Amino acid sequence: MGLQEINFEGKILAVSVSQNKGERKSGVEKGLLLPEFGLKTDAHAGKWHRQVSLLGIESIRKMQENGLDVGPGDFAENITSQGVDLPSLPLGTQLQIGPVAVCEVTQIGKICHDRCAIYKQAGDCVMPREGIFVRVLKGGTIQAGDSIRVIFS
Repeated sequence: MGLQEINFEGKILAVSVSQNKGERKSGVEKGLLLPEFGLKTDAHAGKWHRQVSLLGIESIRKMQENGLDVGPGDFAENITSQGVDLPSLPLGTQLQIGPVAVCEVTQIGKICHDRCAIYKQAGDCVMPREGIFVRVLKGGTIQAGDSIRVIFS
């Protein structure tokens, strides 16, 4: 898929955090993205390249169609989005998330060394193939309903 085919604007459906790595995340009303750190209060935040994770509701719906009772945060994603084809974004793409925050795509998918609860339940998980990871360049508050826009520097 070429860049001209990517939908450049979507929205946040949910913001989720967890206290520990390797567990489903719980929804929060608002989140604070901190520069070069990630989502405040989330276990995955830190000074590394996978500060914040995003997964599209379109990916979650694939698992729902396979009979799983899953929703936002269940794949340990921080931001559940709608409308942007996340795995098609090139590394280095910048996203404006919410009114002011800016993040840079650092990784598409991941290797799942320890099978998560979703994989054990369904025999499959979309996060390793379709989730993306970003680092926070410019911080800001985010919440469900905020826009996600693809920008290039």
